[in-house]
Amino acid sequence: MGKRNERRSRVEAAFERLRSSIATALGAADNERARVLAECAQQEFALRIAQAGTAAAERDPQEIGDPADPAFRAAMREALDQRAEIYAEWTDGGPEQLAQLVAEVAPGSAGLPWSEWLGQVGARESSAPPPELWRLGTAIVPDSPDPQPFPAAVPLLDESHLRITTDGNPEAAETLVQNLLLRLLSHFQPGAVRLHVWDVAQLTGTLPGLYPLTRAGLLTAHDPTRLDEMLDALSDHIRRIHTSALLGGHTSLRALADEKGHRSEPWRIGVLFGNGEPLREEQQQQLQRIARSGPACGIHLIVVDLSLSVNSAIESVRLIGDDRARTSTTGPEAVVQLDESPSRNEVTKACSAIAEAFLARRARVRTFEDLVPEQYWAHSSRSGLQAPVGFNEGEPVWVTLGDSSPHTLIGGPSGSGKTNFLYGMLGGLAARYSPDELELYLLDFKEGVSFAQFTPGKRDPSWLPHAQLVGVNVNTDREFGLALLRFLADEMRRRAAAAKEHEVTKLEELRAEDPGGRWPRIVAVIDEFQYLFAERDNVTAQATALLEDVARRGRSQGIHLVLASQDVSGIEAFWGKPAIFEQFILRIALPKARRVLAEQNLAAMELPRWHAVVNHESGVKHGNEIARIPDATARNTFDALQLELWKQLDESAVPPRLFDGSILPALSTLDDYRQLSAPVSTPKVLLGQIIDVAGTAAAVRLSRSPGRNIAVIGSVRVDAVSVLGAAALSLARQHVPGDIKFTIAGLLDDVDDDVRRVFDELRATGHDVDLVGLDGIAEALSAAATSIDGRSGADVPHCLVLYAADAAQTTLERKEPGHPSGLDNLRKILKQGPESRVHVIGWWRSVQRVKNTLGMGPVDDIGAWVAFDVHGQELATFAAGQVVSWSPRARRGLFFDRAVHSRPEVILPFDLGEPDTPQVPQQRAAEHVEVWEEAGD
Repeated sequence: MGKRNERRSRVEAAFERLRSSIATALGAADNERARVLAECAQQEFALRIAQAGTAAAERDPQEIGDPADPAFRAAMREALDQRAEIYAEWTDGGPEQLAQLVAEVAPGSAGLPWSEWLGQVGARESSAPPPELWRLGTAIVPDSPDPQPFPAAVPLLDESHLRITTDGNPEAAETLVQNLLLRLLSHFQPGAVRLHVWDVAQLTGTLPGLYPLTRAGLLTAHDPTRLDEMLDALSDHIRRIHTSALLGGHTSLRALADEKGHRSEPWRIGVLFGNGEPLREEQQQQLQRIARSGPACGIHLIVVDLSLSVNSAIESVRLIGDDRARTSTTGPEAVVQLDESPSRNEVTKACSAIAEAFLARRARVRTFEDLVPEQYWAHSSRSGLQAPVGFNEGEPVWVTLGDSSPHTLIGGPSGSGKTNFLYGMLGGLAARYSPDELELYLLDFKEGVSFAQFTPGKRDPSWLPHAQLVGVNVNTDREFGLALLRFLADEMRRRAAAAKEHEVTKLEELRAEDPGGRWPRIVAVIDEFQYLFAERDNVTAQATALLEDVARRGRSQGIHLVLASQDVSGIEAFWGKPAIFEQFILRIALPKARRVLAEQNLAAMELPRWHAVVNHESGVKHGNEIARIPDATARNTFDALQLELWKQLDESAVPPRLFDGSILPALSTLDDYRQLSAPVSTPKVLLGQIIDVAGTAAAVRLSRSPGRNIAVIGSVRVDAVSVLGAAALSLARQHVPGDIKFTIAGLLDDVDDDVRRVFDELRATGHDVDLVGLDGIAEALSAAATSIDGRSGADVPHCLVLYAADAAQTTLERKEPGHPSGLDNLRKILKQGPESRVHVIGWWRSVQRVKNTLGMGPVDDIGAWVAFDVHGQELATFAAGQVVSWSPRARRGLFFDRAVHSRPEVILPFDLGEPDTPQVPQQRAAEHVEVWEEAGD
């Protein structure tokens, strides 16, 4: 029994401990639950306080909860403590820091009175980035423990729109808008900001103090019943900017201005005063579209009591009294005390001063200096080229060369100012873009030297750093224009290959992928380009095909054509090929120009002198911009700019190549001649200069192959002796003295001086040279023919230079019994000599005389020839039977080498200049004296 009671007691004690533990756990759970509920209640009150604002919760606690609720009191204490802490940090230098920050980006933000800036005509150009903020007034947080003022400003230009709610106080809104617009107008140069104003309730117009701006075109007040006209005007600006300025891939005018260094369009502010009533649905939709697309085009809206909600940035201002407001930038707690407004009379005077300054600036006659930026070579041509060419009412008129307007067509009769326009355009481009960004190739087909100024001269050693090639006096050298087009086509293909390698398609992308490469934009200017297509021949056919190819595909590779002409209406080569001119989007029409603009666009017919129509819309009338063109050809204009740019070059800079059709190239200065050296395995003979961009020498390689002889055909002595002399001198430079033998045969009295000169130069350089005349030619030919009979041919290469070979025809026909005639020996040399290193370079005075020399032998014994005063039909036999289209021209020859040419090409003979007598070893010099004395005896 005792044991049973003892167990019972232990069980009851265990149960009591269990009940106690459970009671303790349940009590702790209740306490934790109460704590969590209290904390949740406090957090909920904290959220409500944050949403309503600490100041509002402090003023009206019943709006948040029961003031006696401990959770509310705890949340309120925490919010007040946080506010006190924040305000303590804010008051410790916060207002000063904010004032300094706003002062850096908002004009007038330091609180300057309006008298210190109102009416002061702004000097800031629109090319500079606009301020990020524009001052409205001074803000404070009235419910803070220690309210301190700080400047209040809003973003606008290139940033956002502005929506103002008046709360029944439209006069305060008008004052606010007026002050804001005055800041904009006073900050920039007059004309950088244009205003459009519409007020639904004002029949006489709102913002009357700004009305002096209307006579200068800076403000347009729209009829309250014609809102559609204002919306259409702003929409038209957006469309025009998107299809012109932003067509090159830029997202906004600001991005374009950042890259180009100038802003081509003003900012336009549309101010709309409503009455709280919604607009018609179609008007509201159009307003929304303008708000959505406008900022990228420099178009911003200030709407008063109108609905405006789009994805674009919009700042809000809500007026809460005559001179107070709350803004979205300062938050709902801050109250903005709006800046004092000037009097109506003072506003009118200020706007009159701005209008007068704009009118004076617009009326001022601009000079060439106004086309040139202050800082040279500061712009990038990555996406295109831009430069001002003239002025319209004081505002610059720009030309753009890029993907959207790749090529330019300039038209104007003689005396209309084409050369002056080109100088102005090239000056503006050269001043903005460095030679690494822009290269110029300039060609003038008329009989003049307009572009020669861009190359070094005797009086002026400077040159235009961007010029790579300058061609003047080429009115008879159409081949040079063809060579330029061929060069551009080759360069276009080279760039296309590089773009393909980098997996891109445009020059802009190539430059991004290959930043280390040099990929400047190329502008090729061809003045009086119609001469290139003047005849129905092979030159015209090739030039037409090349021009079409470059015009069509050059845009993507940064190659731009500028073609100038008096009249493009009569170019037969382009009949049925409108695709060529369709690529010339940019059209420039000078006074009385015909067929440059669209057919119905007659604006050029009414132009005064010194003006031009600039049209980036393929000549369509709505694209016309009338520009007054400054004088760019007077002294101290373009020449002064060229000198300044030239001074920026380093000493290693290479001047442009000048091709002057009236001057023969000098052999001694030719790079191809200077680079010749001895010894070489297969020498090449220089005969003249090819008409190409590089100024390459026309050369024939004298290999040990049949037909490696050269004939000069024609009766013009000065041209023939030039070719023979250049051939002998160039051949001599490629052989060590003693390693080649020359026989110089002067077979005509008229060539004695020329023969003697070449002979002297060859002897002076130590070469083995014989001089023979009519009485010694047969013996010389016999000796040369005999040398061919050897198993290995001549001991050393032997060159026979025959001056007027046909003059010895009678002499060479004489024949002694048992011996071949001199003519037979000559034919043998022509046929068999080249394989034995014996070559003939001879001059015959007509085609028939060459044939007489060859007799029944094949004409291909003459493997290369140069013809001067010989018509093309006579040369067909020597040109592999093909039709040769060639009419003789002064100081020009036709060159053909069977081994390399498919058709003959035009060359210029060399000006041999003064004798080139390099130093030779003393032993060789002594030998020369002995030989000379023997020859003299």
